[in-house]
Amino acid sequence: MSRVVHPIERESFRRLRSRLDTSHFPPLTRAVVERVIHSAADLDYASDLVMDEAELATAHAALHAGAPVVADVEMVAAGITRREAVCRLGDAGSGPGLTRSAHAVRLAYDEVGPGALWVIGCAPTALEELLTLDASPALVIGLPVGFVGAAESKAALRESGLPAVSNVSEKGGSAVAAAALNALLYHPTSPEENDL
Repeated sequence: MSRVVHPIERESFRRLRSRLDTSHFPPLTRAVVERVIHSAADLDYASDLVMDEAELATAHAALHAGAPVVADVEMVAAGITRREAVCRLGDAGSGPGLTRSAHAVRLAYDEVGPGALWVIGCAPTALEELLTLDASPALVIGLPVGFVGAAESKAALRESGLPAVSNVSEKGGSAVAAAALNALLYHPTSPEENDL
């Protein structure tokens, strides 16, 4: 089903493209870069994001084939449109050496198993916990924000070899993580579909 793009969104993307040439990016990478920039009004994401087009293509296919989506917090889940996301933070508890966010990742993995798309935009400890599991994800969108552990957890994600979207700096957050997933949701699955 084709998505109807609001005129304000269309104009926003026109202005973004007038300020930043994204035409050199491959199609899915361009979609993610532009949607993340659009969500944060931050052009620096064009050089801060790290992803691989082939991994995005595999994740795009898995997503459109019905692979589950997991969000670390409700803010991320709320930002994901056209798709329900599993978020187990409300059921999680903390304890010695285990944050609520890390426990929520364990609970979500127990629910969805391997092959999910994980969208982490808030808690570095959620990303760290995911890296300890044998989750075999279709994709990890690891964009937690913060001055404690965020950049380090994203570096660990890149070093893990898992298919991922991350960024080098400390910035990130729920809106940009959800935007990265939405870029894959909105990207056409056939040439006939119309998008931005």
